[in-house]
Amino acid sequence: MFKGFFCFFLLISGSASAQKIYGTVFTDKGDLLPYSSVTIKGTSIGASANNMAKFSFSVSPGTYTVVCQHIGYTKQEKVVTVKKEDEELTFVIAEQLLEMTEVVVQRGEDPAYEIIRQAIKKRPYYDEQVKSFACGLYTKDLMKLRKLPKKILGRKIAEEDVKDMGLDSSRKGIFYLSESVAKVYIQQPDKFKMEVLSSRVSGSDGFGFTFPTFISMYKNNVSVFLDRLNPRGFVSPIADAALSMYRYKYLGSFYEDGKEINSIQVIPRRSYEPVFTGTINITDGDWRIHSFDLVLTKTAQLEIVDTLHISQIHVPVGDEVWRVKNQHIYFNFKQFGVDAIGNFVSVYSNYKINPVFARGRFDNVIVKYDTAANKKSVAYWDTIRPVPLEVEERRDYLVKDSLFQISKDSALSRSSVDSMNKNRPKLKAYDVFWKGLHRTKYRVDGNRSWGIEPLLQGLEYNLAEGLVIQLMPYYRTYLKKLKTNFSFEPTARYGLSNTHLNLWADFIFRTRDFETDSKIRRQLLVISGGKRVSQFNNANPIKPLNNTINTFFFGDNYMKTYENYFGSVSFSKRYENGFRFSLGAEFEDRIPLDNTTDFIVFKRDSVNITPNYPDELLNQQFTQHQAFQVSIDISFKPGQKYIQYPNRKLSLGSNYPTFSLNYTKGIEHIFGSDVNFDKWRFSISDDKNFKLAGLLKYKIGLGGFINNSRVYVQDYHHFNGNRTLGASTYVNSYQLARYYENSTANNLHVFGHIEHHFNGLLTNKIPLFKRLNWNLVAGTNAFYVNPNNNYVEVFAGLENVLKLLRIDFVQAFFNGRRGLSAFRLGLGGILGGSTRINSSGNRRSSIVL
Repeated sequence: MFKGFFCFFLLISGSASAQKIYGTVFTDKGDLLPYSSVTIKGTSIGASANNMAKFSFSVSPGTYTVVCQHIGYTKQEKVVTVKKEDEELTFVIAEQLLEMTEVVVQRGEDPAYEIIRQAIKKRPYYDEQVKSFACGLYTKDLMKLRKLPKKILGRKIAEEDVKDMGLDSSRKGIFYLSESVAKVYIQQPDKFKMEVLSSRVSGSDGFGFTFPTFISMYKNNVSVFLDRLNPRGFVSPIADAALSMYRYKYLGSFYEDGKEINSIQVIPRRSYEPVFTGTINITDGDWRIHSFDLVLTKTAQLEIVDTLHISQIHVPVGDEVWRVKNQHIYFNFKQFGVDAIGNFVSVYSNYKINPVFARGRFDNVIVKYDTAANKKSVAYWDTIRPVPLEVEERRDYLVKDSLFQISKDSALSRSSVDSMNKNRPKLKAYDVFWKGLHRTKYRVDGNRSWGIEPLLQGLEYNLAEGLVIQLMPYYRTYLKKLKTNFSFEPTARYGLSNTHLNLWADFIFRTRDFETDSKIRRQLLVISGGKRVSQFNNANPIKPLNNTINTFFFGDNYMKTYENYFGSVSFSKRYENGFRFSLGAEFEDRIPLDNTTDFIVFKRDSVNITPNYPDELLNQQFTQHQAFQVSIDISFKPGQKYIQYPNRKLSLGSNYPTFSLNYTKGIEHIFGSDVNFDKWRFSISDDKNFKLAGLLKYKIGLGGFINNSRVYVQDYHHFNGNRTLGASTYVNSYQLARYYENSTANNLHVFGHIEHHFNGLLTNKIPLFKRLNWNLVAGTNAFYVNPNNNYVEVFAGLENVLKLLRIDFVQAFFNGRRGLSAFRLGLGGILGGSTRINSSGNRRSSIVL
């Protein structure tokens, strides 16, 4: 989902004497003409007509020349005198008749090309013409379902969810409607600030979408809403390289206010390039954008939605300065049986060119909501709104807001709480296997929830324990006095072959302290203890499901584990400037765990079975020992940007990389500890979007042991390997390396992970790939310890296969010699790239700040 943005539109100061100019726009054939621009001549004050071609805006008493415009139609002006009553205007505008004026044709080419060349030359000037400006913006965003199936990808859409969306019995209707009024401040080259004065969401007291999206065709590369629509961006029709990606056709010209405007058809040279199609109007002589009506489709490498339609009208706002007045974005989505549309209308006003901004105007908060932004009355919105509501929209606000208020008023009442507890669905015994058991006790002073995770989720098979059954209950509540969310998560693990029962528990205290207009702090305290089973590499590189399949069928027992009695405590804190730290202390009494069964389905593969310890490093099982260690993790990502809500902040990330440092010390003799070491690791990581050239992801670093007096294999620096068909974590592992063969306690090692996502570059030239929207990905993973312990792998593959999958071919080089090559299958693409899988199979690993 996406949002059109933010900004402010205050037509008038709110005086009681303000009146309205309202009316309807028709074509000369009698048809309604939606989304026409209606403004006061010589100003940016005005409105946009709605989908029913109705417009309305407030003015003070006086005489005005009102201008009505629509792309493809002649501009019309009317003079109106506003006294004490509202004034109605009806515009009837005819289609624009283009004149084929005499033009100089060079080398037999279409005259559009020379116009575009001139516009390309002027593009940098207009992009940087204004060093700073402020304006107001009103936005109205609507999304509507025209069809919703009963199931999506096999998952049933519950009637309760349909009701919550506000759909009718046929599963149709508006499911999102919002409005915003804001002020925007921009200063070259990259400073931006938006102050949201008011925001309204139908059926909610939320704040709507907040994605800053000034869509400018004066940029070489145009971003539309989220990068997810196309991470490469789209090439402007007047970009520096536009002539190599577009064809143009001169449609003719027309005149407005004595100025000739050239209308040019924009045509992609090749399909499946990130380019627009449609019409752009360029003024003659000064070669600026007058207006455009452009479309993106799947053949423009558009993702998620099927069609995206963008139109803008520009008007003079200062001395030789034009800016966008109205913008309309329409999208269509037809996938998985869902048919949805969206309309995003934006009306800009009250431009101030090159103002002097107050000191401190621009900071790390780029979008800030007024504390009363979502508390405005209906009367306020009826006064300020420059785009009249349609009948369906009024009904949506009326019904959903009323229901929300009733729900809100009764939410904390005793009767409401009793009703919710009474109407909870009945527990079914068999759910414990498939869905788990989940229960919430509703209370006036705060809810309590408890449950048991699905038993199937905890099933494993390995040769040390045999079939493993895990019971994972939980209890969660909010501790009001401590302002902390508390979780108690015990685990019981039983191996049917070795008959060992392991019991441990996590006590989790998660606090988020959001101080309005101040700092954002998140902290996490975790206290754990008991007896558990752990991998030798505590990064848990082997997924239990992968190990279960490989072991049960083929005897490839890659996961190496040991038992340990343990106690640990960790404290983490995150600050709004991008700084995070974590302190931890842990004691383990490490106990060897040997294989107790050799059952596998394909007996001929029993030769694959190896001992339950890293036999690449050890000749025999390790001896029982104790280890006490303390650690500190620090990470810093400078340049963080935020959205400031009245009671919380939301991070938008940063353009800078993340710097991370870990230091761990093993301390001898404490609680009988046998270890004595000091190790460290430093890394730099980031994602860099080069737009048309693709997305680069990297992580590079170094580490080593300062002191390695007494180090056991569990405390080595490990390199996350992988020996299964399923890909391991990208940009953090080695797809063909062995799990422990290269583990080290040396004083220094270096490592690096680099992968480049071409996002359609190159593959959009290959017929089958471009139709399927499969994208190329390539890169390398490497580490170096010494001449006898180093590894490099290179890979190339395809992602976005079925929108979900990624397939790589990987070639490895061990110590400079060519080694194994194989395919790896993982998640990657528009859907797969955002899917996360718990790599360890337990809840503890998912505890994050």
